[in-house]
Amino acid sequence: MDDGFLMEVCVDSVESAVNAERGGAGRIELCAGLVEGGTTPSMGLLQVVKQCVRVPVFVMIRPRGGDFLYSDREVEVMKADIRLAKLHGADGLVFGALTEDGRIDTELCTALLAVCRPLPVTFHRAFDMVHDPLVALETLISLGFERVLTSGCDSSALEGLSLIKRLAEQVMSSARCVTLSLFPPGGGITERNLQRILEGSTASEFHCSARSARDSGMKFRNPNVAMGASFSAPEYSIKVADVAKVRTLNAIAKNIL
Repeated sequence: MDDGFLMEVCVDSVESAVNAERGGAGRIELCAGLVEGGTTPSMGLLQVVKQCVRVPVFVMIRPRGGDFLYSDREVEVMKADIRLAKLHGADGLVFGALTEDGRIDTELCTALLAVCRPLPVTFHRAFDMVHDPLVALETLISLGFERVLTSGCDSSALEGLSLIKRLAEQVMSSARCVTLSLFPPGGGITERNLQRILEGSTASEFHCSARSARDSGMKFRNPNVAMGASFSAPEYSIKVADVAKVRTLNAIAKNIL
């Protein structure tokens, strides 16, 4: 963070990881299932990404899409994935867990943090689903999370700026350190809104995917069959991190901060 901020790019492929680093990303969040908001990637993907990039790679630990209320068996999967991610070179881990009434699941988070250590851990956007974000942030600080990924509990970081400011003030007043990392759901962080978001939030990190669609190399295409549900991405269009987009966002942030 030599420039006073850090840009984290969320990726789901080796190509995107390489492009993110080339564009100037300071850290990569490695996921699968970005259509579902990100799930645990394969360990094969982690291994190859670690061979191809030098920036830190934080691994998403989320056994499925949907809510953040986990069964005992799902917890065992999460613990196993954490151990494997550490074994295969993860530089940090990303997870979140809530109780049925929308509070931080302190018991589960404490247990998962113990498995993660000594690696740094981010509490992901489960934070934006909590009942009381100010109380939740205090809980996460006390548990020892290094950072919290948030859009201010709103549809985008731009819409959630007022809460993000309150959260930032709470962090500054705390005796312990936690970093707020801004997440831009919906339309995402772009060159048109990044300046306003960063200036309005006083955040030192932001998180984006900076992707563009790339046409598939397939010459034979069957238009009558889809590999997923009706809302899934087209089979013959691949979204990857765009080097130019990453560079542009990085340049804007450097000029601001």
